[in-house]
Amino acid sequence: MTDMTQNTEVESSVQPRKTTKRGGGDAATRGRTTIADGVVEKIAGLAARDVLGVHAMGSGLSRTFGAVRDRVPGGSKSATRGVKVEVGEVQTALDLEIVVDYGVSIADVARAVRENVVAAVERMTGLEVVEVNIAVSDVKLPDEEDEEPETRLQ
Repeated sequence: MTDMTQNTEVESSVQPRKTTKRGGGDAATRGRTTIADGVVEKIAGLAARDVLGVHAMGSGLSRTFGAVRDRVPGGSKSATRGVKVEVGEVQTALDLEIVVDYGVSIADVARAVRENVVAAVERMTGLEVVEVNIAVSDVKLPDEEDEEPETRLQ
């Protein structure tokens, strides 16, 4: 009977096994996420095009080449036309080239483009946007035709 008492005491002194997290820290902080320049360019290009008063993105030459490329079967409209970015680990800087519609306030359009681009890029990527430089390369007049070439095929 004495032996049984000792065994019971030994068994009761064993603590239940605790579960421990391996790797330490929150799972969200394990590893590193990198975002390609092209991703930020697309987000910024689409956000800039959403602003009322922005007629197009890019210079006349890049729009002409882009229009030709868009008409090639299998080609798609370039969301990155007129956008250049530098992406770091936690920050990004953007350069945009836009064409505005005649009659709109360029200062107001530029301000709205900045706000929209910063909000979209920061929300979607988590990167801090340190600057958005905007170059207005042209004004689209109401009576001007778009610089897209006519297609020969109907």
